[in-house]
Amino acid sequence: MKKLVSVLAALTLALTALCSFAFAEGETYKIGLCNLVDDASLNQIVKNIQERLEEIGAEKNVTFAVQYDNCNLDFAVLNQIISKFQADEVDLMIGVATPVAGAMQTATGDSRTPVVFAAVSDPVGSGLVDSMEKPGANLTGTSDYLDTNAVMNLIFALKPEAKTIGLLYNISEDASATPIAAAREYLTAKGVAYKEYTGVNAIEVQQAAQNAVADQVDAVFTPTDNTIMAAELGIYEIFRDAKIPHFTGADSFALNGAFLGYGVDYANLGRETANMVADILLNGKDPAEVPVMTFDNGTATVNNEIIAALDLTFEQVEALFAPYCTKVVAIDTAEEFE
Repeated sequence: MKKLVSVLAALTLALTALCSFAFAEGETYKIGLCNLVDDASLNQIVKNIQERLEEIGAEKNVTFAVQYDNCNLDFAVLNQIISKFQADEVDLMIGVATPVAGAMQTATGDSRTPVVFAAVSDPVGSGLVDSMEKPGANLTGTSDYLDTNAVMNLIFALKPEAKTIGLLYNISEDASATPIAAAREYLTAKGVAYKEYTGVNAIEVQQAAQNAVADQVDAVFTPTDNTIMAAELGIYEIFRDAKIPHFTGADSFALNGAFLGYGVDYANLGRETANMVADILLNGKDPAEVPVMTFDNGTATVNNEIIAALDLTFEQVEALFAPYCTKVVAIDTAEEFE
């Protein structure tokens, strides 16, 4: 009898806990959403987070009141934005890209306000989470982890005789550290030389691109680096005119003029980020126990303008890349996704 009473008591506590997390129709949840920089990749994520939250709000008859801001790579401004979110007592923060997520993590260490990050390439390596399965703190989110070796395979599918590969990135970006290290390891094992070109702003990135052209590298690799992404529209013609293919870690690079972007579907990443937000706010999920979500990196997006500049056809490119991708798609140069 005592055992039965204990079981019933435990069930009652569990049900009470569940009920305490139940959301009420008509309730409003305040969310602070901050983007790192204005670029096609991250803007696409933001757009899809907002649209998906509106859909969920309509489905559940609740309101997600989203305060959106963009620090544009200014970390003093980023801290001001987060402070405003805290003053407004938001129920949850969303940080788009690693630096924003890290600043939110630091700021919410005492309050334990839930944080959901988006497009963090290396959550464990950047120190945001203990593990991908159990983040272990007040934050979780979505990762755009890049399979660097897959991109390297594409480079040599197109340029099997390549002698020197340029590595273009911002040395200060956490998201670039692991894939650049992986690229060095791959190229060293293959016996292919590489040269590194770095920049922390648009002017430096443009100079770095020009240096790569002057050095006559056979191809250039950039991971999911937000600094280079923000500068892509200003450098793609440099590589195009030199007939040097730029291989990158996201389809938005290809949208902005790179030869190839390989990686996650950022629209889907944004929607899944919003689903995580809703699960935490509406269902009481603990971010510490919600696994970080990763995505299949199997799609290669190639730019039609650059294909033509390389004197190739889409059919030729598709045939070369098909053995290394789940899908090869073409895109035209534009500033933003439609």
